Amino acid sequence: MTLVNHIAARPDTDHARTAAHRGPAYRRGTPGYTRITVALFAAGLAAFISMYSAQALLPALADDFGVGPASAALTVSVTTGVLALVIVPASALSERFGRTRVMAVSAVTSCAIGLLLPLSPTFEVLIAGRALQGATLAGIPAVAMAYLAEEVHGGDLGAAMGRYVAGTTIGGLLGRMIPTTLLDLTTWRWAMQAAAIAALLFAVVMMRVMPASRRFRPQPVGLRVVASNLAEHLRDPRLRILFVLGFILMGGFVSAYNFLGFRLLGEPFALPSSVVGLVFLIYLAGTVTSSAAGRLADRLGRRWVLLAGLGCSAAGMACTLVDSLAWVLAGMVLFTAGFFAAHSVASGWVGLLATRRRAEASALYLCAYYLGSSLAGAGAGIAYGAGGWPGTVACIGALLAIGVLLASRLAVLTRR
Repeated sequence: MTLVNHIAARPDTDHARTAAHRGPAYRRGTPGYTRITVALFAAGLAAFISMYSAQALLPALADDFGVGPASAALTVSVTTGVLALVIVPASALSERFGRTRVMAVSAVTSCAIGLLLPLSPTFEVLIAGRALQGATLAGIPAVAMAYLAEEVHGGDLGAAMGRYVAGTTIGGLLGRMIPTTLLDLTTWRWAMQAAAIAALLFAVVMMRVMPASRRFRPQPVGLRVVASNLAEHLRDPRLRILFVLGFILMGGFVSAYNFLGFRLLGEPFALPSSVVGLVFLIYLAGTVTSSAAGRLADRLGRRWVLLAGLGCSAAGMACTLVDSLAWVLAGMVLFTAGFFAAHSVASGWVGLLATRRRAEASALYLCAYYLGSSLAGAGAGIAYGAGGWPGTVACIGALLAIGVLLASRLAVLTRR
């Protein structure tokens, strides 16, 4: 029996749930809380290794296929763009068939595609495969936040969400570190294959330890019902701001890391690929701040932690303009730490504000989040082509400035 079938066959799976809640929400320190956070940590690892393994290989892909930096960046943008479009349908399916089942199917299919991607004979085939992988990946981020919001007590949700986001940070780190570590020893194809194998291993861990939902209630699925649920969330001005903030946060973050490698490989730094790959260790700053931000938000208030994260990211981006490796690295540490702190708070806030139809609310946030990765990442490619790294920084700085204004408005609305 496969892991997916094992999950589907449990007597207490999401699909078999009645309308009644079964069992209290998980509290920190209980075995259930530990299992659910470990499973979602592994889910974040599997999803983000798959999603961003190509980002570390952009210069190698540009050289091998004879395309420019902006075209090479499409291997990232097309994945996140298609994922954004599929997130809402995936969340709707989870309302009918259950959270754990959708996440399990998503993990298996996306990892299978990841194992085939290194065999792509042309750049066009690689792009098509990355698009398909983005579609199959959507089930994990579409469902994970709603699953946590349903199963974890509200007083511990910030910490649980922070642990899930920490998993995505380490997944993003491994998705970049594994290929770049191998790139000086072999081709990009073997480097991407190694990342795909790592993603599969973490997907297996997720499916082995993930608890069945106890508080999920199946809902009817239909175009009219889904549209009504989405409209309900879009009518809330606080949620609208959080959705736009998701677009801004991820758009700026992916834009920075898409073109940081080109900056460090070129003059005045001219670093080798293996050394440039070590830069992704900066992701560990996000692992720390995402968990810490969740706990601080539970204690001090979400709006202040959100504003602090945006301000930290803006300051870090400004530092990277200096043609000094120490300043660039310090700036990226600040930028990364601020991004993950702000994202951890914003994503958890969506689950708290949306007391009904949480899957659709999370899906709208993530749709905006990954559209930011796709659209803003593509826009930053144009900015990089026109103005180099300073052009990219200006593009990201404009996004963050809008983000600060929106976060300030959100603070006013939540005080009311």
